[in-house]
Amino acid sequence: MTNSDGQSPTGSGILRHAPREQPWEPAVGGDQDTAEAIDRHVETHFGPIASVWHEIASDLVNLHVFLIEPTPDRPCYTLVTSGMSELPMAVPDGYSPYAELMISLPADWPISDGKFGDEAASWPLGLLKMAARLPHEYRTWLGPWHSIPNGHPAQPYAPGIPFAGVLIAPMVRCGDDARTIVTPGGKEIALLALVPLYPAEMDLKVAGGTDALLDAFSRIDVSELFDPHRPSSV
Repeated sequence: MTNSDGQSPTGSGILRHAPREQPWEPAVGGDQDTAEAIDRHVETHFGPIASVWHEIASDLVNLHVFLIEPTPDRPCYTLVTSGMSELPMAVPDGYSPYAELMISLPADWPISDGKFGDEAASWPLGLLKMAARLPHEYRTWLGPWHSIPNGHPAQPYAPGIPFAGVLIAPMVRCGDDARTIVTPGGKEIALLALVPLYPAEMDLKVAGGTDALLDAFSRIDVSELFDPHRPSSV
């Protein structure tokens, strides 16, 4: 993990990838209590888990992604990771070392018609898995208002896709109790959202920090429910 200055002007981390130095390391068995707590939390706050993307062989952590289909109460798809919290992140004092990630997709996203294998449709799944494994690969951490450009310079996530970075943010379309997963043993896991960014928004975050980006977001509707047709806020 490299970063030219390590921080944006307002102190929010900007995480850039360098070639990974450590070798591929197979994940060991996870904590069953934690896995079950994540299952319960997801079904309580988002709806029944319709399917799960499993990895045949996992690097560092056993990473799965749950799919929750649209319901009348939540008319969107929701994708949530499970396994990122198997290992603690290398956090500064005062921050939770455990997190999982989520994103919601519009109800017309081509998941159920067989097109989710196409890169133009499946890149949010790849983004979730990349971000969830990143802190363990690079011995760093993810928290609210961190951002990750897709390369340096940042490149679109897929051909024809204008988004080239992501912001880690608190969920806003839920109650406070949905934002933290608590295991029977008292382990607290932050559940954070991915907000894809246009290149100009990524540049603004780097140059002006979180406050500048959130000021720009205040002019449009941006949340954990991804709108692939939203205009750039910059």
